[in-house]
Amino acid sequence: MLRKFLPEEHVESILDIQPDKLKQRGIKALVTDLDNTLIAWNEKEITPELIGWFSSLEEAGISVMVLSNNSEKRVKLFSHSAGVSYIYRARKPLPFAFKRAMRIMKVRKDEMVVVGDQLLTDVWGANQVGAHTILVTPIASTDGWATKVNRHLERFILSQMRRKGWLKWEE
Repeated sequence: MLRKFLPEEHVESILDIQPDKLKQRGIKALVTDLDNTLIAWNEKEITPELIGWFSSLEEAGISVMVLSNNSEKRVKLFSHSAGVSYIYRARKPLPFAFKRAMRIMKVRKDEMVVVGDQLLTDVWGANQVGAHTILVTPIASTDGWATKVNRHLERFILSQMRRKGWLKWEE
């Protein structure tokens, strides 16, 4: 049961993900959450560092898509300034938007990595379709009201994973 929430990797920041290493692993597409993964949930502006990171992914031949449960207005504003495609109101963790992203990006599950800050939406959803998963530490220490509930459940799940010795990044 717990394994469906287990990410393959963990990074402190999305900027720690290196395009050349993804390419070496056969990754052709990166699907990322928006809030608290790319920018804080209560921020709107893309950072120069993110623009550079998106460019490095493009140079490596890796397509990028934002997959968010948020509204079209929020996701579109960010994605257009980043120059990446997007799916809004994705209804994560349901697998439909992840499958749609694979179809749009024309990749197989083993060629896609999903990055997000939540076990209960990003990781669980990606694991359901068999994509690679990377959990990122949330950017902001605060969350929107809906995410606060998930964080309590995540802490419990992480404590169980820690007890079983599954969190390799903590070694």
